[in-house]
Amino acid sequence: MNLDFKKFSGTGMTSDTARDRLIKNIKEQGVSNNKVLEVMRLIPRHIFVDEAIASKAYDNAALPIGKSQTISHPLIVAKMTEILMKNKPKRVLEIGTGSGYQAAVLSLLVDKVFTIERIEMLHKKSKEIFKKVGFKNIYTQFSDGNKGWPQKAPFDAIIVTAVASKMPLELRSQLNPNNGVLISPVEENGKQYLKSITNFNGTYQENIHGIVNFVPLLDGIA
Repeated sequence: MNLDFKKFSGTGMTSDTARDRLIKNIKEQGVSNNKVLEVMRLIPRHIFVDEAIASKAYDNAALPIGKSQTISHPLIVAKMTEILMKNKPKRVLEIGTGSGYQAAVLSLLVDKVFTIERIEMLHKKSKEIFKKVGFKNIYTQFSDGNKGWPQKAPFDAIIVTAVASKMPLELRSQLNPNNGVLISPVEENGKQYLKSITNFNGTYQENIHGIVNFVPLLDGIA
């Protein structure tokens, strides 16, 4: 997929220098997958936020995108993507499109990205950005992400970008049985933990990857 990101180049706080500074910071905090780092440097994060806060797009921080939602902290995007890429997935399901930034990052690393958003405004806005940039391997759906996308299953990886009260079993059932991995923030005892579950032909291995902070995973559409 040949995409021309130069037309989205910024100046000042959205310049290449700002991007380089962000990637250096992410690398210093433990992310070592060079492909993930290169893609995150390439993707113009500032086009996924409102113009009024575009100057903060390359800060290592979450930013508001409306409807009480945020574009995730770049370090968390990098860490989740790095974990997800360990098994070299080809087909990935994302629960919670949000701004569209995480799906854009994944689209340059895997064959196909299927992404679900429950908030119509965010679904439409991210879809417009995907079209504007020219992403051809991102497939969107406006629906309740808790149910996954069974018509497109199985998935080599599923990434949940909102915190659940427990590992979503309905999503787990849509994993590829051959090393399919589900990564999701889960709340336990007042704290949010980033967890992953890998499917080894019906035997599931769970790992914890640290403490995080996400908006809640909600039911229904809005």
